[in-house]
Amino acid sequence: MSKDLPQPKQSEEVDLSQLFKLIGNAFNRLFNFIGSTLKSLFNFVILFLLFIRKYFVKIVVIVIVGFVIGIFTDIVEGPKYISTMLVEPNFNSVEQLYKNMHVYNELVQAKDSVALSEILGISKKEARSLKEFKVNAYADKNQKLKLFDNFVKDLDTITVKSTNPEKFLNNFNTLSLRFHLLTVTATDNSVAKKIEPVIIEAIKRNVYFNQQKEINNINIALKTSFYTKQLAEIDSLQTLYKNIMLKQVDRPVAGTNISLGDNVNKENKEFILINKKEEIQSKVLELNIMRVNKLDIINVISDFPDKGLKDLQVLKSYKFRIPALLLTLSLLFFGLFSLNNYLNAYQEKS
Repeated sequence: MSKDLPQPKQSEEVDLSQLFKLIGNAFNRLFNFIGSTLKSLFNFVILFLLFIRKYFVKIVVIVIVGFVIGIFTDIVEGPKYISTMLVEPNFNSVEQLYKNMHVYNELVQAKDSVALSEILGISKKEARSLKEFKVNAYADKNQKLKLFDNFVKDLDTITVKSTNPEKFLNNFNTLSLRFHLLTVTATDNSVAKKIEPVIIEAIKRNVYFNQQKEINNINIALKTSFYTKQLAEIDSLQTLYKNIMLKQVDRPVAGTNISLGDNVNKENKEFILINKKEEIQSKVLELNIMRVNKLDIINVISDFPDKGLKDLQVLKSYKFRIPALLLTLSLLFFGLFSLNNYLNAYQEKS
């Protein structure tokens, strides 16, 4: 029996040695992989630098030529001016606004100055000066978080716990925002102001939006009338309670018994009426704000300026775009040329 006792210890030592060996092999493979990766990356960088050195002069000449062409093109095109207008679309008109701006921009890209001049009511020369139409939602993160708070109010507790602001903002539909920014880029610094009424009227003359506006006005008028009647009834009740209390005060006291219950009950009713009146008055205030905000199908918060601001963004100029394009094409061409030489040399060796 005593001879058999050391055998489990030898077995455990063998298992531990095998385990350490496996761990050591794993680390060796990991280090070999990292080393080979870094070596391959280093070789790639060296090959790229050799490639650049070989074609450096040609690439520099091409970029300089592109820069000169870009400057000449910018001079011929003339400076570009940016004009912005902030609007508040109502009655679900925001989608129509985005659609109209997309149509205008498509006509600009197609260089269809005839159609643009007819739609926007400007001359063909002014239509040719238009370079881009853009529309984007205008809101900061705080405004989006307010929308998130309004969104979770209608959800149950379980759904609220599974919803977070970051997820909401990532899947956020910008069309539901209140304000939207319209941007017009043109070589004529005053053309944006001329087409402003046409852009707004194109939304306002929609039959469906006008019907929604009329229904909204009727609903606001009905609610206002209802709240006005309620306020008048509350005023009448308050006057009635005051008269009753005054009569009770003037009534001669027959004995020493004083009923506090009736007085407390009447005071409670008065407090209820006061709270109800404040609640209705706040609703009337909300209706007045809604009436102002929904006064038109699309509200212009800030219109286009009389003169647009000069576009100073270098990345949008031809003196940057053309050299960048030629640089990309030259790298692609010389890369394919070098690859073809390598394949020919490899074919000769084999």
